[in-house]
Amino acid sequence: MKKENKYKPLDAMKYPRFEGIRTFMRLPHEANLKDIDFTIVGVPFDTGGTFRVGARFGPSGIRDNSLLLRPYNPAQEIEIFKYCSGSDYGDLPIIPGYLPESHKLIQEGAEKIFSQNTIPIFMGGDHSISLPLLRAVKKKYGPVALIHFDAHSDLWHGYFDNKDTHGTPFRRALEEELIDTSRSSQIGLRGPLYDLEDYQMSTEEGLLAIPGPELHKIGNQKAIEMIKKRVGNGPAYLTFDIDFIDPAFAPGTGTPEAGGFTGYDGIEIVRGLT
Repeated sequence: MKKENKYKPLDAMKYPRFEGIRTFMRLPHEANLKDIDFTIVGVPFDTGGTFRVGARFGPSGIRDNSLLLRPYNPAQEIEIFKYCSGSDYGDLPIIPGYLPESHKLIQEGAEKIFSQNTIPIFMGGDHSISLPLLRAVKKKYGPVALIHFDAHSDLWHGYFDNKDTHGTPFRRALEEELIDTSRSSQIGLRGPLYDLEDYQMSTEEGLLAIPGPELHKIGNQKAIEMIKKRVGNGPAYLTFDIDFIDPAFAPGTGTPEAGGFTGYDGIEIVRGLT
């Protein structure tokens, strides 16, 4: 007889959604990941932001809004916890206002998670956290494909003579050879820039760029095909910046850009990559 999966959400028909410890999808809060297929990890850090901040409240906000998630997905016709187990790991430690120190803590925390051979899903936090996460990923898998949904390439050389911000993580990742550019894609890029060089940064570094206007023209299914062909079969790091979504649907983003995509666009593309 198959062993019952104890790492699954609480049953809302037995336990009201508003009671208990607030975890993602009401999953068990568990840091021992020996028998767990995936874990949700908060990274409540936004000192890397250069415009509107507040992403430090992202993990708690996502957890709050995940209370209504149910285990069966009718769109994909799957009851996920029949096939895998999950937990909410909690948050990685950070020091508000101290970016280098926080990045070090984030990397160390991520390395501990990867050492337990589970799949982590990190919730930010500003995009600067991708750099320490990619450093941890490289120690486990080597350089990986980058699948990056964003209004911005985050390939700037620096802001205010500072090399580490939410707009520079993938420039530093390229310099440290954390990603395999031949298998990497950036999707949804749009908005005003300083010059033509800014627009060409992704392709000049060897990444596949699908700008927002092009994605609107070719459609989600074509983009999915292009991304999957580019990635191939090796390991990948997928990162989704909320400003990929149009500010009409996600007004709380720190860097709103007009001409974005609906929530359903984001769901359809990410589902299509699985």
